[in-house]
Amino acid sequence: MKTFKTSGVCARDISFKVVDGVVEQVIFNGGCSGNTQGLSALLQGMKVEDVVARLEGLNCGPRATSCPDQLAQALKSL
Repeated sequence: MKTFKTSGVCARDISFKVVDGVVEQVIFNGGCSGNTQGLSALLQGMKVEDVVARLEGLNCGPRATSCPDQLAQALKSL
């Protein structure tokens, strides 16, 4: 499990596990609980490049980033 320190969002960090280019588990520490749990469940089994393509660049209200965008940044750092 790797942990990514987020910036500019409510979640403090994101822990994730990727095996052979596929997302196995995602855990947001903080943030909107229902949304982050739902997002985590939907991403299980997806290829990293597909997750990045779908989530990168999403913002949260006036913020220039979002929890999904931060996850995309974390996955790109692999």
